Order: sequence, then C-alpha cells, then structure tokens
Amino acid sequence: MRDPYEVLGVSRHAGRAEIQRAYRRLARAYHPDVNKSPEAEETFRNVAEAYAILSDPERRRRYDAFSEPGDVWAHAGAGARTAGWTAGPWDGGPRAGFETRFRDDILDDLFGGFFGGRRAGWGPVPGADREAELEVTVEEAYHGTRRTITCDGGHGIRIAIPAGVTEGQRIRLAGQGGRGSGGGRHGDLWLVVRIAPHPRYRVEGRDVHTELRLAPWEAALGTSVALDTPGGETRVRVPPGTSSGRRLRLRGRGLPDPHGVPGDVYAEVRIVVPRTLSKRERKLYEQLAAASAYDPGSF
Repeated sequence: MRDPYEVLGVSRHAGRAEIQRAYRRLARAYHPDVNKSPEAEETFRNVAEAYAILSDPERRRRYDAFSEPGDVWAHAGAGARTAGWTAGPWDGGPRAGFETRFRDDILDDLFGGFFGGRRAGWGPVPGADREAELEVTVEEAYHGTRRTITCDGGHGIRIAIPAGVTEGQRIRLAGQGGRGSGGGRHGDLWLVVRIAPHPRYRVEGRDVHTELRLAPWEAALGTSVALDTPGGETRVRVPPGTSSGRRLRLRGRGLPDPHGVPGDVYAEVRIVVPRTLSKRERKLYEQLAAASAYDPGSF
C-alpha cells in the first residue's frame, strides 16, 4: 500500500479540512463514472483507501504511530523480530508465505480490519464532508429563523437557525454531505454562517455598531433619543457636551448568546448641522457665536 499522505498529496500535518479538499478533488477527477482511463479505477480506490485512513482519527493515529512515510513494511519487520521471528525481504523463499500472512495481520491490527475487508471485497468508504455558506441578516442572527436547504438529489430540508449565530459559526447537518459507498456512512454538511451587510449595523462578534445622529443643540445640552437596534427600538441617554465620535454603550443589546453573556450595542455619535437655516435660526446662531468663548481648536 502507498503512503496515504502521498496518495492524497498532503503533508503529515494536514488538517481535516485540507484532507477533505484533497479527497474531493481527486475523487472527482478519477471516479470511474467520469474518468474512463484504464488506471482511473485503481487510482480512485487508492484515494478512497487513503481517505478512509486519514479521515478516521483513530486509524490515522495508529498509522502515524507505526509507520514512516512510504515504509509501513519496515515496522512490520521490526515487529516480527521483536516477537522472535526473522522477517527478511518479501521476495519468496521458505518464509514468504508466513511473511505475507504476517504483513497482512499487522496491517489488519493497525487499521481495524480495513485491509482484510479489501481482500474479501471492496470495503465501505465514508462520504466526504461538505461545506456551504449560509447568509443571514443581522435581524435573523438576533432573533433566529428557519430556512429550507436544498441538498443533493434535490430534496429540501427545513432547518432552524438559532438566535445569536455569529459570523463564521458552523452548523452541522449530519448525514447530508457526500454519499458513502459500499455501505459507508454519508458525510456531513457544514453550513458556515455569513452575516449580510446592513445599511445601519456593523457586527463584530456579538457586538453591534451603529450611528447616532444628533443636532448640535442635542449634543450640547444633552437629551434622550430613540435608537433602532436589532432587538427593537430603545432609548439612549446622551450626556451634555457630547462630541462627534463618542461611543455610547448599550449593555446586552447586541446579539444574544444562548450559553453566556450577550453582546453590546455601540452607538457612535455624529453631529449633523442643518443645511439651511431660517432667519430666526440664523440670528440665534449669530447670537451664540458672539456670546460664546468656546474655541474647538484649543482642545
């Protein structure tokens, strides 16, 4: 058997996602239903064998523990010597029958009978896990929602998206990934949450950032104003002397956390000056300018 890492073209430190990507790419390229070349079927089987080992944490651990890249037989020979046998080259002779059986027994022990299954016939191959992006609005992330997802074969399944999902969170749909073969289990479908851009909100983790527009006199005198949040309208108290850029924090008004503390809403103040003034407004501003000693450049 070839080294499974070499078959899939990944390093011995490859993670689960990299192994899955390599398997999907090679399986698509060499599946006998797609690739009619003479060597495609054998290559496909090698790829499936390699994935069956590396996708199973226990089989991979045992392979890594008892093999070097491309040289599982050397460790089988070492095991034979430890047991009191002399394991020579696998080139025939009086010991060849024993050595072949010994090699197969060692591999069966290491990989849980996988190769024994191969000698008896093509064994089960698990289906690959798959990923898909799932876009939700900020309001849906706050309240939760339901969606119908179309899976392989065109069938739809209704799923619940819990309240408080965050950007990058993964939702597992067991058994909805790639199909297994030979009785192997189906893979899983992982939905990766993406929060859609919003005209008013910017989400960071569970915190929600928004803008609070104030008139000059509201910022100078202080006020209480209504503010829309994903959870609904609330009141914000603006302290006197508030300047543009100040952030007002509303604790617990961000995205909920089913297992912990909810996020916050941060309202960043933006002072908006009227584009046009009535005669009375202009006169009042002129009076204020004459009476005030405030110099914003001195701070």
